[in-house]
Amino acid sequence: MNQTPTDADSGAAESEPGPPEPSRPPGGRFPASARWTLVFIVVMIALVVAIWPRGGGDDTAGGSDPATATGPKATDAQVDEGQLAQARRDAALEPCPQTGLPVGPASVLAGVTAPCLADGKPYDVGAGTAGKPMVVNMWAVWCLPCRRELPEMADYAQRAGDKVTVLAVHAQEGAQNPYLALRFLAENNVHLPVVLDPDARIAGALKAPRVFPSTILVRADGTVAKVLPQVFDDPDQIAAAVHQYLGVTT
Repeated sequence: MNQTPTDADSGAAESEPGPPEPSRPPGGRFPASARWTLVFIVVMIALVVAIWPRGGGDDTAGGSDPATATGPKATDAQVDEGQLAQARRDAALEPCPQTGLPVGPASVLAGVTAPCLADGKPYDVGAGTAGKPMVVNMWAVWCLPCRRELPEMADYAQRAGDKVTVLAVHAQEGAQNPYLALRFLAENNVHLPVVLDPDARIAGALKAPRVFPSTILVRADGTVAKVLPQVFDDPDQIAAAVHQYLGVTT
């Protein structure tokens, strides 16, 4: 798993890097889609190099928050509206859920809004997911284990059907750039409903650890049943956790 570090442990944990913002190349022989594929690959290589551990220490998250680093980051690279719209079409994400059920008085997500990646519009997370048990998967484009786990989450969502809501939430670091998230999902053939968490409001409400990926199991009343900072290898493992902590057989 990838961990975002704190000041006390920046040597052992993995964090988001801060290379200079890539400038948009002038028009030339390569189409825009090819140029941005290259940018995506370069960004991912830079992120791998930057988050690779360089020192001793334990593996607990506790260091400098990459979101507080100064200067532009690789994940700040911007695209125009046409490229973003095409990335949304390519990703073909499912719309963010709308259960139509009332929000429970104890729901930790009541009143929490975040951008829905499928259309970019504000999404009321508490209202949209109310009344059904939910699997929340916290991930990021710079998280290598997330690339392996997200397709398993997507397979589990198909298996669970209407019994359980599966919602993917992109971590604060990198959530300011929906284009890279869309490209990541399209390249991994993941079409789950996704929300961005640029202000870490979802993570804060769920008490999610700064370890990626992490999965949070939420009861139908909106309370947190279990926080699981681990990588799931297959849908059976996810189903077992859902049965154990939410009492739902899928």
